[in-house]
Amino acid sequence: MPDVVITEFMDQAGVDRLTGAFATLYDPDLTDKPEALKAALADCRGLVVRNRTQVGPALLSQAPRLKVVGRLGVGLDNIDLKACAARGIPVLPATGANEVSVAEFVLGAILVMLRDGAYHAGADVLAGLWPRTRMHGREAQGLTLGLLGFGAIARQVTHRASAFGMRVLAADPFVAANDPCWRQFGVERVEFPDFLSRLDVLSAHVPLTPQTRGIIDAAALGRLPKGAYLINTARGEVVVESALASALRSGHLAGAVIDVFAQEPFPAQSLYVGVPNLVLSPHVSGVTAESNLRISTLVAENVRRALKGEAPSVADAAAGAR
Repeated sequence: MPDVVITEFMDQAGVDRLTGAFATLYDPDLTDKPEALKAALADCRGLVVRNRTQVGPALLSQAPRLKVVGRLGVGLDNIDLKACAARGIPVLPATGANEVSVAEFVLGAILVMLRDGAYHAGADVLAGLWPRTRMHGREAQGLTLGLLGFGAIARQVTHRASAFGMRVLAADPFVAANDPCWRQFGVERVEFPDFLSRLDVLSAHVPLTPQTRGIIDAAALGRLPKGAYLINTARGEVVVESALASALRSGHLAGAVIDVFAQEPFPAQSLYVGVPNLVLSPHVSGVTAESNLRISTLVAENVRRALKGEAPSVADAAAGAR
């Protein structure tokens, strides 16, 4: 029986690091096979998941020998931390491993939205049409970007947005007003939702908690100026999806890029069908070849260390991915 079970996609370098030390079962589709997963968990001591495997009391009851959970990512809303803590099971996320990937995705989303459909005009151009006069677009320089949350990813976004000449405001009650990061990144600390009326672009960078669930609702979207843009690479439930659809249909929002959803995979024939100026992607903002390598080797190394009785070391694992 496997000592380590990997239920979702993991870069081969990370898989190899675990198989070199333990009997390891790697099946990237295992989370969709409940009976096979139950059988695999019976004797495993290490479990590695992404965001689809629900690690709660039901799963934990099937893994009586489980000693550690590795999370191939940073969001932990699919893992019952209290249930794991009650069993003394540490949960080891890939902290810091996908910051650059998400930040680059956000900047790309801003630039694509600002150019007023230019990047989606291929079909018209090939059809012999020339929709040039309706694609005026805007420059990022001089616009105001608001960040809901000012953790590591938001700071990477700030670094890149500032290079484009954008002004950055951020709301995060967990970062003290006297924290040197505000001065370091040249960001104005503001309160949510007060700063919404000042923004050209709002980007969400908060974990899913009872306080952030639905925080970007109809009232919040209504506070944004007409013609503003929204980006969500955090968690789907942070945005009230019906309110977003209405704001786009009414023309109050000029556009949105949504990478995360309340239900994943997103259901067909959803409320977003036919909504204008909306770009959807399947939870891939943090997924690049480079980040997959960093995430997988970091998690593999820390799971290996935990099962060997060694303290997890983010620095050592990250260095191994370079």
